[in-house]
Amino acid sequence: MLNSKSFLAVDFGAGSLKLAEFEQNEAGGLRLKQYGIKALGIEGSQESAREAAILKGLTELLGEKSYAARQINACAPGFHVFSKFVKLPPVDTSKVTQIIRYEAQQNVPFPLDEVVWDYQILGTSATNELEVLLVAVKSEIIAGLFRVAEGAGLHMKLVDASPAALCNAFRYNYGDLEGCTMLLDIGAKTSNLLFFEKGKVYSRSINIGANSITQDFANEAKLKFAESERIKIEKGSVSLGGAYEEPEDPQAAAIAKIARQVMTRLHIQVNQTIQFFRGQQGGTAPQRLFLSGGASIMPYTAQFFAEKLNVPVEYFNPFRNIEIDPALDLEELSKYAHSYGEVVGLGLRDLAHCPVELNLMPRSSLQRQEFGHKKPFLVASIFGLALVIFAIYKAEVRIGEVYRNRDGEIQGPLSKLTAQDQTMGKALGTRDQLKKQADDMKLLADKRFFWMGVLADLRAVMMQAEAAAKASLTTPENGGTNTDTGVWVDTFTPILPDNFGAGTQSTSGPGGFSRGAFDRGGSFRSRYGPRGMGMGTMPAMPPPTQAPTPPPAGATANVNFNEVSSLKLLCRGLGRPGTANSDLAYSVRQFLTNSPSFTNATLVGDLKPGGEDTNTFTFEMTVDLRHHFKL
Repeated sequence: MLNSKSFLAVDFGAGSLKLAEFEQNEAGGLRLKQYGIKALGIEGSQESAREAAILKGLTELLGEKSYAARQINACAPGFHVFSKFVKLPPVDTSKVTQIIRYEAQQNVPFPLDEVVWDYQILGTSATNELEVLLVAVKSEIIAGLFRVAEGAGLHMKLVDASPAALCNAFRYNYGDLEGCTMLLDIGAKTSNLLFFEKGKVYSRSINIGANSITQDFANEAKLKFAESERIKIEKGSVSLGGAYEEPEDPQAAAIAKIARQVMTRLHIQVNQTIQFFRGQQGGTAPQRLFLSGGASIMPYTAQFFAEKLNVPVEYFNPFRNIEIDPALDLEELSKYAHSYGEVVGLGLRDLAHCPVELNLMPRSSLQRQEFGHKKPFLVASIFGLALVIFAIYKAEVRIGEVYRNRDGEIQGPLSKLTAQDQTMGKALGTRDQLKKQADDMKLLADKRFFWMGVLADLRAVMMQAEAAAKASLTTPENGGTNTDTGVWVDTFTPILPDNFGAGTQSTSGPGGFSRGAFDRGGSFRSRYGPRGMGMGTMPAMPPPTQAPTPPPAGATANVNFNEVSSLKLLCRGLGRPGTANSDLAYSVRQFLTNSPSFTNATLVGDLKPGGEDTNTFTFEMTVDLRHHFKL
């Protein structure tokens, strides 16, 4: 008998909230009954305001139409989800889970007890390596989604990740395509790039989205974000450059120029991912590109990527194989269909087995769900047990006297057992202390890769800055000729609070790292090697030369004088005419601020020439670490 019970799918995106009500049709497929979409504005990407914004948006959506379903499948936003593909050596089946947990500890940028994580084995490579997709979200993010669902009177039963939901939706609708296919979902804050080839899938999240266009235009036009977003939607397009005529409207022309700059940065990341997919994943050249996401319909976006990638570009239709309720307006639905990839993927999770099945529900929530399913049987069992208890009640009364007589005989042995219990309690307390010491040692061991990760991210930032600067210098005015550029780090200095030890560490004192120290294992200069820089072995942090001094009167109480919270960088770049030098420096600052390891990058002083015998220039920056290093 067909189960026609409907359910909701909700995509908690950064820029918009998308909702749809589905049910299973007579053929066993999916039928769309109702849908709704609500823009979140800048609050959707701000952690302090996001939870209130999505609760308000969800409540308004549910009030606009009559939704019968109360159960929801939810999708965490891409900018909150950490995902990575890893390859594992062939091992015995019994050890796979243990190895994957070890890989998760090494790759997830947060302690595992602070995140909800899941994985799926997607297959094996040509060398019999296991290809595994790891995803993780901080537990507090999932807890916030639960609070939103409960505040709207809904019951959360599944939390998926956006790359997995997009994969399932694409496979369901375009499973008949041959060759390598790309799907680029351009969201408000991040973009998801997926590759499909011969039943295999690979994905990467790119930290570039449509909000960058709105924010840059707001800064340039000195407008509020909401007003800039409205103008972008009404007048926005992607400039095609070259001989194409710019819009006469100055606002439209400004947005077109900014949109092209953002799309150029996105294209650079897409192109790098294609090279990685072909080189490291054994893939082939993509034969086509599908666009999706809210920013993908900006005019000339498809033409831009078709020209840059030299492949046919189409728009992803997630409803291609989904039945649409006859009461829905198809023309109105077509305006938003490109944004519903994740929502359709969530809906498919209630049908048959999907290619990627992840669930980022906390273990406690899963246990509550299992308990809810078993609750009717538990109630029946309790009722039966009550009848049994009542039946034996009188027998218990009769033998009660016997037990009271035996009570005096039991008191002696019981006192001995009580003493033993106290002894055992002390032993357990000692065990807990030893366990805490072991945990502290494990945490110290986990910190050994901290500086390696920081240097790897610093290397990535320099490469991104070079690529962005090079792209901006390659213009029709210079004949489309590639203009080489370069930037690297001369000195790398951890900054300690002024009251720790001897104060802020210099490049020659304890705690400072000179360029020579790194040259032993590989120079910071990113032009060494094929578009990269050798990092070498990260030297250990030496202890301070003198004991920490107490903070002065009136010092901020929450300053931790036993940890490194920021760095000072002396960067050197190739000298260029005009404003290219400052563009390169500001590009480094931007990529540092948006990188996984750094934030709040600040230029210190002016750009300085590198000397009479060189065509370089130098500039200093300070940058905060997102995760402090405890000494």
